[in-house]
Amino acid sequence: MPLFEVETDAHIIITWANDETAATAVVQEAYPSDKVLRLTKRPRDTWVISKGALGLTDNTDPCSVARDCLAKAAGDKVHAIRLYMHETGSDLEASRKVVESNMVMGW
Repeated sequence: MPLFEVETDAHIIITWANDETAATAVVQEAYPSDKVLRLTKRPRDTWVISKGALGLTDNTDPCSVARDCLAKAAGDKVHAIRLYMHETGSDLEASRKVVESNMVMGW
């Protein structure tokens, strides 16, 4: 079954579907108010996110640090970003990317 990347006005959804119609149906069922902006059949059956694209190029494990900061901040993103900046010495933009990425991953 092919892997599709579907971009809506509010989300980017990665889903397996038999064809474009089925992929669109998955999005409409999950997010009925979203408008599909782009639908792409991926060339492979896996999805990869580059750590470099997220600004995660250090040798440390940003996930465990960011998740610890999120836990300490009780899920408060702004507070978690401040904690992450303090603990790692990262700048605001890099810290925001790491914390938000981990929030999406369900820290």
